[in-house]
Amino acid sequence: MSKTLSRDQVLALAEHVENAELQAHDITKVTNDYPDMTFEDAYDVQWEIRRRKEARGNKIVGMKMGLTSWAKMAQMGVETPIYGFLADYFSVPDGGVVNTKELIHPKIEAEIAFVTKAPLKGPGCHIGQVLAATDFVIPAVEVIDSRYENFKFDLVSVVADNASSTRFITGGQMADVADVDLKTLGVVVEKNGEVVDVGAGAAVLGHPASSVAMLANLLAERGEHIPAGTFIMTGGITAAIAVEPGDNITVRYQGLGTVTGKFI
Repeated sequence: MSKTLSRDQVLALAEHVENAELQAHDITKVTNDYPDMTFEDAYDVQWEIRRRKEARGNKIVGMKMGLTSWAKMAQMGVETPIYGFLADYFSVPDGGVVNTKELIHPKIEAEIAFVTKAPLKGPGCHIGQVLAATDFVIPAVEVIDSRYENFKFDLVSVVADNASSTRFITGGQMADVADVDLKTLGVVVEKNGEVVDVGAGAAVLGHPASSVAMLANLLAERGEHIPAGTFIMTGGITAAIAVEPGDNITVRYQGLGTVTGKFI
């Protein structure tokens, strides 16, 4: 992988993109100004945003994969999954409230999250290693919120924007991976009492554990790994669903209970 940005440009872009998140205002995609940006440049910006948050005292509480479902890739017109990080203030309790005034144009996705009990390291990480290293799985709803105007971006730009990460709700019931068929696990998304989407775990790269393996392999490219005890959201099973103030969402997971949230 190659780089086109100087250290000063990375620092400036990280501040620019993070300010858009913190102040809830949209920006034009970063590749408008830096058309030659590479994925390595974009991850440099993302990791600098992560460093900025940690320097202010925020904790990184997990990782997420993005654009892992065929539905989401088709929706966004891309072919390559990506990753981002989850900060402590992103977490919303099950049944809790998401304040849309802090966001720009939020959407929700139904996901399966893994919590590891052993480290996972790439390259060459595979599903078998992921399942052996998994402590439990648990349902999660991710709230995504691209900082880019009209939710329009290219893949390099969204990586720099921490994969549109902003909030997540975890609830339902945790389960041992041996007790659930993650490929056929069904999900029903309801908004204001009406079913708006359905899906199954296989929508995530054929098996949600494939997403975790891919994360380990992507992190290895930067000399990083997945530590034991890491919370990982594996990507949207459904396409992203827009939400606005007054919406109530309920996501039902086969054998794993429900996750609910309210948007104000």
